[in-house]
Amino acid sequence: MDDTKTRILMAAIRAVRLYGLEGARIQNISELAGLSPGALYRYFDSKDQLMEECFILVDKQAAAIFDGIRLNPLTMLRDPMGAVKTLWQPYFRFWLARPDETVFYHRFRDSAAFPEFYEQRDLNYFSAFADIVRLFLRLFPKLDKIKYDMLWLHVLTTTVMYAKYVVEGYLPDNEETEETVFQFLTVGLSGYLLPEQPERKKKRAGHGNP
Repeated sequence: MDDTKTRILMAAIRAVRLYGLEGARIQNISELAGLSPGALYRYFDSKDQLMEECFILVDKQAAAIFDGIRLNPLTMLRDPMGAVKTLWQPYFRFWLARPDETVFYHRFRDSAAFPEFYEQRDLNYFSAFADIVRLFLRLFPKLDKIKYDMLWLHVLTTTVMYAKYVVEGYLPDNEETEETVFQFLTVGLSGYLLPEQPERKKKRAGHGNP
């Protein structure tokens, strides 16, 4: 990506944290980027387009975390909740380390423009995460009894919400907070993280032995 375009995107993300999604103006963004307002319009047709590209940039960075996660099926079967934490923890810490991106991401998701944008966006960059989700479902078929897509959407979006509370100072940034958030997000999940039990063979008629 062009360095100037990257500067504009990062400045826009910062501006949303400082002034809010509606309060961030092209003038604010250009000042933070060290450019003239006219320079921004050479890269973006409108503020709406700029905000959408900011979201895609941050979303791709978050999705890339899952590219490096490798889960062993045998380990997952022995410790399902440990596997979930291995998946969740780097995602939570990603947001804690990026306060501007966290606040921007949360505010954009809450905006009136997001539903229409969400329907049109390409989520192929979440393919590594989708592969992990399919692995969970294959190992733990009971997950199919709940609204599976809604489960993961809840975990991902609520993780960002709690990270926002931390970066804004409402929650302390420590291991206790991390553990508490994880417990809140996964309560009730353990009942579905059970491997499929093979059906017992029915007794044959006339035989007393199983």
